[in-house]
Amino acid sequence: MLQQVLKAYGFNSISVQVSAYGSGLINSTWLVMAEDKKYILQKINDQVFKHPEAIEYNINTIASFLQTNHPDYLFTAPVKTSEGSTMLKIEGDGYYRLFPFVKDANSIDVVETAAQAFEAASQFGRFTKMLSGLNIETLKTTIPSFHDLSLRYQQLLLSLENGNKQRIEDAATLIKDVKSYSFIVEEYEQIKLNPAFKQRVTHHDTKISNVLFDSQAKGLCVIDLDTMMSGYFISDVGDMMRTYLSPVSEEETDFEKIELRIPFYKAVVEGYYQEMKDELTDTEKKYFFYAGIFMVYMQAIRFLTDHFNDDSYYGAKYKGHNLIRAKNQMDLLHKMMDKQTILQLNFA
Repeated sequence: MLQQVLKAYGFNSISVQVSAYGSGLINSTWLVMAEDKKYILQKINDQVFKHPEAIEYNINTIASFLQTNHPDYLFTAPVKTSEGSTMLKIEGDGYYRLFPFVKDANSIDVVETAAQAFEAASQFGRFTKMLSGLNIETLKTTIPSFHDLSLRYQQLLLSLENGNKQRIEDAATLIKDVKSYSFIVEEYEQIKLNPAFKQRVTHHDTKISNVLFDSQAKGLCVIDLDTMMSGYFISDVGDMMRTYLSPVSEEETDFEKIELRIPFYKAVVEGYYQEMKDELTDTEKKYFFYAGIFMVYMQAIRFLTDHFNDDSYYGAKYKGHNLIRAKNQMDLLHKMMDKQTILQLNFA
């Protein structure tokens, strides 16, 4: 099948080498080497992204806007097929797209220094700031209700009614703990009603691997725009906090290794604020800490819901995998709440 894809991009008469690339869990990714050039080929997971054409539309819209208004920004626009399309549909197989490989750039999978966190936060903030002139109503929704905490909480409550009864009974203590933080949901409901919170072009997946760095460890640009759509700034800032603050991920089973690295928190806030200080409202500037607990709590809820639904969404590599993930995130949430006074910065 890849031969058909490569042919559509005009590689049929060129010597090409293809190898698996990256650590992403959603889309399939390959490195394509054609003579002296490199490319990134991806197959979109259309089980997650039900309407791949919405992704194509958004990326092309952003590319056009940036080319017109910020031509110096390094934007990895998709390569067109021989027929001029930026996305290739193979009947019976799926959707593909090809991107140029950025020379002398690299990505990392784990945040090891506060400087890395600062650079990443600056890049995500800069990306949103540069697109502030774009009418967000022109963007399509690639994953409906992706970061809707109210919906996620309702899904949890529904799983408590219809889910695995034994698993629910065994997790009684955790359920009580999770419900005790429902004030985070109530705050989100108020945010949605508050005109001081603005919808902006939001990346929605701000893990460190979605930033390209140069040889001097300086941020170059953000990549992987499949989840890019309108949203609140708390989604991007919160996802950075969720994935940057602790030296271990949600997969860690030894909760003693879960730490809250204050310098990394400050780096995320300062990096993002440096770019967005003139865009954020005075009210929004008070919600950096909330952004962190918002995303950590939502992910804990999603893991726990999936555990009660017999791992139908995330799957499980071992018995109780999603339960451990949920407990992991709740432990991180507890540690954030314990340091709220220290962490809650006010830039207003």
